[in-house]
Amino acid sequence: MIAFGPISSRRLGLSLGINNIVSHKVCSYNCVYCQVGNTKHKSAERQIFYEPSILVNTIKDHLKKLNSNHIPDYLTFVANGEPTLDINLGKEIRLLKKLNIPVAVISNASLIHHPEVQEDLMEADWISLKVDTVSESAWERINRPVREIDLNEILQGLIVFSALYKGELHTETMLIKDYNDSHGQLKDTASFISLLKPQKAYLSIPTRPPALKEVKAVPEEKIAEAWQIYQQEGINTELLTGFEETNTGFTGNAFEDILNITAVHPLRDDTMNELLKQDKADNNVVKSLIKQGLIKKSTYNGKTYYVRKYHF
Repeated sequence: MIAFGPISSRRLGLSLGINNIVSHKVCSYNCVYCQVGNTKHKSAERQIFYEPSILVNTIKDHLKKLNSNHIPDYLTFVANGEPTLDINLGKEIRLLKKLNIPVAVISNASLIHHPEVQEDLMEADWISLKVDTVSESAWERINRPVREIDLNEILQGLIVFSALYKGELHTETMLIKDYNDSHGQLKDTASFISLLKPQKAYLSIPTRPPALKEVKAVPEEKIAEAWQIYQQEGINTELLTGFEETNTGFTGNAFEDILNITAVHPLRDDTMNELLKQDKADNNVVKSLIKQGLIKKSTYNGKTYYVRKYHF
């Protein structure tokens, strides 16, 4: 399947997915948390998967079937594998942009050090690049990369690309219990991401069945800690935890506001008090959400935060 959706995405609004990799997963990584499962064919060699005309015409046909309420905000390369393995990616992006719909690419960044990959990605309007860790041992354990790639080359490629890219650049880090969640690792990863100056850095957790059953999401306290560390590095940070169509702000419904905002980032107690005031509510709302197991209190650096409680 080349085209799917569109589906609602908090990052991209209404996103029409593009799978530019053949049905059997081809990827440079075999991430322990991958929701697609184990990599069928691990490779770092770019190749032809579809002729650009076939891929683009399939997208055009798919768009024709949509009613006016479902015209996507983005055409998004989010493949069954790593989209930059497609040697025709740049050509496909250029052709798709003629449809006057912005194009996004969600990549694991494993080939970002190659000039031709950087050139292809320059064509996209919006890019998300994965940075799960900057520790080589953790990288090998989490991402289980193909032998031909080197983490230091990837990190240098990220720095070079981020300095040249003119579109919207985002990063994504998957937080996994006992893999990359130590305080030192979180600080090192945040320090590196700050060099890239992304418009936004997303912190995510496994919310779907992972490739390895042993993989677990970090506890809520670690999510709050990670978010605070990224904030201290001056990074615009948001949680990406599987909750879509999240609207933040004061709507007059304190229950929904608290759940929506804590799905994006932890609420500090002073912010919580302001939210309750704006929504003309009191602390009984917070007590009720805690009792229902929907949020929980967490303390970090002497500050009290309210974080979304997740059930896996």
